[in-house]
Amino acid sequence: MRKREKPFGSGILYGLYQKRLRREIAELPVPGHIAIILDGNRRWARANDLETAGHGYRAGAAKFREFLVWCDDLGVKVTTLYLLSTDNLLGRAPDELADLFEVIADLADDLSHYRDWKVQHVGSLERLPEALKASLNAAEARTANKTGMHINLAIGYGGRREIADAMRSIVRQHASEGKSIDALAEILTPELIAKHLYTGGQPDPDLVIRTSGEQRMSDFMLWQSAYSEFYFVEALGPDLREVDFLRAVRDYAGRQRRFGQ
Repeated sequence: MRKREKPFGSGILYGLYQKRLRREIAELPVPGHIAIILDGNRRWARANDLETAGHGYRAGAAKFREFLVWCDDLGVKVTTLYLLSTDNLLGRAPDELADLFEVIADLADDLSHYRDWKVQHVGSLERLPEALKASLNAAEARTANKTGMHINLAIGYGGRREIADAMRSIVRQHASEGKSIDALAEILTPELIAKHLYTGGQPDPDLVIRTSGEQRMSDFMLWQSAYSEFYFVEALGPDLREVDFLRAVRDYAGRQRRFGQ
């Protein structure tokens, strides 16, 4: 477990409880891969009488940074942040999307300069503006040789789209080798499909956390989360506290994972 750079939270009782939670989980198994749906940013902005959803997105981005520090300090190896779905690209107003694109670009750049983290975009580049694409490409290139925590930024992401893209990739590769459809049917396995996902070669998430009290997946990591543990938090995204995160990890450690057995 890494030494903390600075404490989060405030108040004596909060601090004592936080320390107690850290002691409790110090010897417990840590999830190797944690994914998070930081939901409720727009609701948070409205609840705080802020003018635009962009204020909520910026608060959510700041919380993502805190969340990643919590994960890294705990020894988590891989994290996935659900930042922008394919449905968001189709359903959000242009002005709101423009704010969100800017916030995501700034976050990707920020993370690529912090610690020894390796940043990877997972999702489709279709419908993303050129400035955001450039920021993501630069963040990936800048961190390509880093060996610290691996951070997936799920942007322009949809679980169904990911599976369809994986299948297209397999078919194209098979066709380029001049092989028949019958031959493809013989080799098409879950393991082969997994290799062609956006996260190919990575471990599946052990723990998926969602904020804001919603209890649904929203097209997030549908394939990879087949055996994941889920933890739902009532707090809106920007209000997520480290104690909420530590409780999620403690709860995860107390579960018996059967993987379908």
